[in-house]
Amino acid sequence: MNYWMVRAGEKGRLADEFAKGYVAIGWHVMGDMSGIATQDEMRDLYEKTHPDAKPGLVGNAAAMAFKFCKTMEKGDKVISYDKTSREYMVGEITSNYRYAPDVVEDYPNIREVKWQGKVSRDRLSVPTKNSLGSVLTLFSLNEDVWNEIQQALVGKVEEVGTDDNEMDDSELLDNIKEQSREFIKDKINRLGPYELQDLVAGVLRAMGYKTQVSEPGPDRGVDIFASPDGFGFEQPRIFVECKHRKASMGPNEIRSFLGGRHKDDKGLYVSTGGFTQEAKYEAERASIPITLMDMDKLVDAVLEHYENFDTETRVLLPLAKVYWPA
Repeated sequence: MNYWMVRAGEKGRLADEFAKGYVAIGWHVMGDMSGIATQDEMRDLYEKTHPDAKPGLVGNAAAMAFKFCKTMEKGDKVISYDKTSREYMVGEITSNYRYAPDVVEDYPNIREVKWQGKVSRDRLSVPTKNSLGSVLTLFSLNEDVWNEIQQALVGKVEEVGTDDNEMDDSELLDNIKEQSREFIKDKINRLGPYELQDLVAGVLRAMGYKTQVSEPGPDRGVDIFASPDGFGFEQPRIFVECKHRKASMGPNEIRSFLGGRHKDDKGLYVSTGGFTQEAKYEAERASIPITLMDMDKLVDAVLEHYENFDTETRVLLPLAKVYWPA
């Protein structure tokens, strides 16, 4: 027996339709999928009907469509979520897949369900709520999650205490923050060398400096120049070098960067590949102040100053703000 979660459309808008005895998925342009025999055939159909879809989306969508049409079976258990009442509808699949465009609005691929009842989200533990938090249209549940839902359905689970919720929520938030940092690093890694240069210049502008960015080509050791007035008449005068590569920067690169700097200059060396210990020693004994910025420090600076980013810099690294209960 399998256990499934099927979302009731965007933001749960179809919960009332599902409550009439159905779960359903969209992808109406794919038509009747009854004749599909393998996941490869489903992928081919998706690519044919969605020619502009990104490769990653193709794989996920085809897999979900195949599970709904071919993997699900009568007798499998299923839940869906009603966001208005904050309740999970709990039931059992009672039919094979069928294509029925007139049953659930815009969701023509359906299975009939016998709903057994509803479970308040407040009666589930934080780990279970976390496992149900995926935004995928369709995903499988493990047996422990299903067992807890069943216990709550028959009234054997008390409402979870507030203190426990807050403790587990904090752990979840820490995990989400860490994941978001890694996703931001992924985005930065996909930038080109000159795009990274523009991103760093954007960070400096968000901090209140005016910048001059070197044109593509030989830069004589300076990618960005920054100062309060943009001309260098006011202190500090910041000279910036950006290296977008996997290899760590060593002491020779630091010495080369420092060559020719005046005693009142300041240095910023950005390396997405980090720095060797010898490079850090070289920076510590440099004759002028120099900051070494690796990928983690660059992400720190982006997150701290993103609110002040100009349009050009936001286009390079578009981020969305997520609010979390304090």
